Amino acid sequence: MAGAVRQPIDEKAFEKFLQENVPFGFGQSNPTYQITDADGKRYVMRKKPPGKLISKTAHKVEREYRALHALEATDVAVPKTYCLCEDDSVIGTPFYIMEFLDGRIFEDFLMPEVTNAAERTALWKEAIQTLARLHAVDVRKVGLDKFGKASGFYNRQTQTWATICISQSKAVDVETKEPVGQLPHFDELVGFFKNEKLQPKDRATLVHGDFKIDNLVFHKTEPRVIGILDWEMSTIGHPLSDVCNFITQFYLARSPGTSVSSNSSGFLPGKTPGLPQPDQILQWYTEISGYDPRPELSWGAAFNIFKLAGVCQGIAARYAARQASSAKAKQHADTRGLLADFAWVLAEEARDSAPAEAKL
Repeated sequence: MAGAVRQPIDEKAFEKFLQENVPFGFGQSNPTYQITDADGKRYVMRKKPPGKLISKTAHKVEREYRALHALEATDVAVPKTYCLCEDDSVIGTPFYIMEFLDGRIFEDFLMPEVTNAAERTALWKEAIQTLARLHAVDVRKVGLDKFGKASGFYNRQTQTWATICISQSKAVDVETKEPVGQLPHFDELVGFFKNEKLQPKDRATLVHGDFKIDNLVFHKTEPRVIGILDWEMSTIGHPLSDVCNFITQFYLARSPGTSVSSNSSGFLPGKTPGLPQPDQILQWYTEISGYDPRPELSWGAAFNIFKLAGVCQGIAARYAARQASSAKAKQHADTRGLLADFAWVLAEEARDSAPAEAKL
């Protein structure tokens, strides 16, 4: 359903009601509200942020709805959608209503709440198998074949992030007048990623764009995913990007100083009982998806860490303008150089392991 409602509502009163019903506070970039009907049944509303948006491509709740609605007919666990309203006159922005999922969300990927090692293993296995089922979806059958371009994903991503990083590097600190500066190895990294002989073989699946443990809702008592959340970055792209995003913490644990998390060492082998390591995780993924990402993993991880460095450079740019002034923001900003250094280490690993003809 899309379009205008038949009966007008008091926009200000409805907004006030939504604010009083407390938006979800964790991990949401689009305003997200829990609403309850007269019978006590709970729903979730996702809407665009109010005001003028900096990016025309961000906060596309219409795309979120389209992806979720299409996947309802598959074996991918998603919340049921009820309606999409694109009429700005109702509450000021487009919004959609979906099912409320009553389950577990693990903000800490090590899952300290889980005291049983076997359950931790089962939860991680279910998570990666959920991603594999997503990547196995035939986008044509579910009507999402036009959801993004079918080739050239990493070329487009490289160009996008190169442009972003160049812009961010020019930001000047309002007090010291010092520029944020470019990431270490920036030119070498961009050159490496643009080298099509070294790139992963082009593939196209539906990708989530931010697939990680805290964007999954697990059943309250079973090691089963009941829904994937936060679809605003979903598109047609290379499945390697989702895979590498999912195992990022294992890579950061290898390089001290690249994560502000105090528990990153918990991802090292043997540190957390029941936590599977990447090779096992990727074996589970391959069994369902039919795609084995392991030969291309260093390349994909290098690109993912490069993007993370770019994100932290963006935080540094906002900190320079004092748009982000918290101590946590400063900590994230300060990791950008180490992250870029680590991305280059991974890029060199990928280059060294490439076939001889690709290095020519």
